[in-house]
Amino acid sequence: MEELGCCSFDLNALPQDCIAVIISFTSPRDACRLSLVSTAFKSAADADAVWETFLPSQHQALIPSSLSFPSKKQLYLSLCESPVLIDGGRMVPSSFQYLP
Repeated sequence: MEELGCCSFDLNALPQDCIAVIISFTSPRDACRLSLVSTAFKSAADADAVWETFLPSQHQALIPSSLSFPSKKQLYLSLCESPVLIDGGRMVPSSFQYLP
């Protein structure tokens, strides 16, 4: 690892939970990008705790009980592909940001 001035810090040395908290303050797009940094970042970026922050707070009430998803990330991506209409079909939750 290259020295940066008087000291250096390896982000991969952080516990996965800490990395997940940091990633949860970004966007879904950034979470996907950060998952490419390293295996530690991928594990953290795929954590349900991260993707829970990207879902609207009322998402459990919006999803039919007949549907199940293996992860919050899969739920988020599914909702981006097939949004759930609310308010009589006039809107979708604003927190769904489509990924390119």
